[in-house]
Order: sequence, then structure tokens, then C-alpha cells
Amino acid sequence: MSEVTKLIHKYLRHDKKFPHVWCPGCGIGIMLGALIRAIDRIGYEKDEVVLVSGIGCSGRLPVYVDFNTLHTTHGRALTFATGVKLAKPSLKVIVIMGDGDAVAIGGNHFIHAARRNIDVTAIIVNNSIYGMTGGQYSPTTPYGMRSSTTIYSNIEQDFKISELAVTAGAVFVGRGTVYHAKLLDSLIEKAILKEGFSVVEVISHCHTQYGRQNRLGTAVEMMEWQRDNAVPVEKAATMKPEELQNKMVIGILVNKELPVYQNEYDKIRERAKGIAGR
Repeated sequence: MSEVTKLIHKYLRHDKKFPHVWCPGCGIGIMLGALIRAIDRIGYEKDEVVLVSGIGCSGRLPVYVDFNTLHTTHGRALTFATGVKLAKPSLKVIVIMGDGDAVAIGGNHFIHAARRNIDVTAIIVNNSIYGMTGGQYSPTTPYGMRSSTTIYSNIEQDFKISELAVTAGAVFVGRGTVYHAKLLDSLIEKAILKEGFSVVEVISHCHTQYGRQNRLGTAVEMMEWQRDNAVPVEKAATMKPEELQNKMVIGILVNKELPVYQNEYDKIRERAKGIAGR
């Protein structure tokens, strides 16, 4: 049995829920593979992991994996994840969200989860559109691009998810693409191992909605665009701002140490118990 087959049988709920809902060529499957390989390398038992999601194409991912899973409401995945982590700090809590789920209806929760530095890993699949519900524009739809609700072009500037995470205080932020699969493996592993709020932004353009409406070609051609327009963070540091226009910087954008929320919360609880005891 090959290593890939072993991972499939070990981690996927192969006896139900298939075939999956993702379009042929969708990059979410590549991200799922990277996540499974990272967890397997780290050596977590399946019952040690909780996978939480909201609504959308990415939100379907926990349905297919054999971990403890929560499929929650739109934009609220991080609030459920925070509750799980505070109730059971020993569990490794990973949240899967799309760009609309994370930074539109869930934007306030995202900012404050980063600010609090709760020990949760957020994996955000950025496909530049609302893929599942009809191709509406999302906070990450680039300026000038079309969607079903911006048929003459989007006139708003897009959110930069990773930069938003850095500014809000996340202790680990990485950006990868589904073309750069080995880098994505590494980023997800490092994010899971990091204590505190860690974020991995996964660039995975929706070729069915975003690509078709903007005539960007096939799924393969859109992944080739990722190859040609992604710049490693080490190289970006040597480039001029004008050279980075319309490019994506990939790799580890921040990796720092800050007090972790649940550790500080435990200190407060012990202090309160001491005061009450006196």
C-alpha cells in the first residue's frame, strides 16, 4: 500500500460523504492533502484534533475527515473554536474558512481572535469570490474584476488577509498557494505547532466562478498564474515596491512570541480563586 493510500484510509471518512462537492480542479483538495500530511508528520492522534469550519466550499472540508469536527454557522467558526479551546485546552483546534467566511461576516471575530492570541490555527482558503452561493464578490475580489454582483467590475479595494492578520496581532502568519504544494505543507505544519493564533492564507482561485466570469482560463492555467506571480518572501525583501505590484508574497510573513490567551486566562482564574479563598 502506498503512503498516499495509507493516509487516505487513515484520515478520510471514505465509507460516507463521497463523492465530494468540490469542482474538478478545485485547489481545496490540495490544501486538504497538505493538512493531512502535516498532522500525520507531527504525530497527533485523530482524537487530539478538532477541525472547525463555517459555511461555504471550504466549510465542507471537515465533513470528509475522521477527526473531531464541528460544521458551524457562517462567519462564526472562530467563536466555536475559541469555546472548544477554552473548555479543552489540550486539544489542537484548527479552523478552516473561506475568504467570505473569515473576513466578511466573520471579520470581527477574525480580528479579535488574532488580538487575543487564542491558541488556534486558522487556515483561510482565499478563492477571491463566494464560490458556493453564486459567484458574488467577496472582500478579496480584486479591484476591477467581475462577479455575479459586480457585472461591470468591482470598484472596491480587496482585503489583504495575511497583512490584516499581521496587523491584528497574529503570532504566525504564512501565505501559500495551491500550486506551491510543498511550501503549503510546511506552512501548515509550522502554524499547527505554533502556540498562539496562527494563520495560513491559501491562495486557491475559484476557476468555476471567479475564473469563468473573468475569462482567466482553466484550473491549470490559473494555477500557472500562481506560479508566475508568487514571490518568495526572501526574494521580495530585495525587490522594489514597484516590482512587487500585482505580485503575491508567499512564505512566512511573521513569526513572533506573545502571551497566549488561555495561559493568561488560567492565571486570572488562579488569582480569583486565591482572593475568594481569603
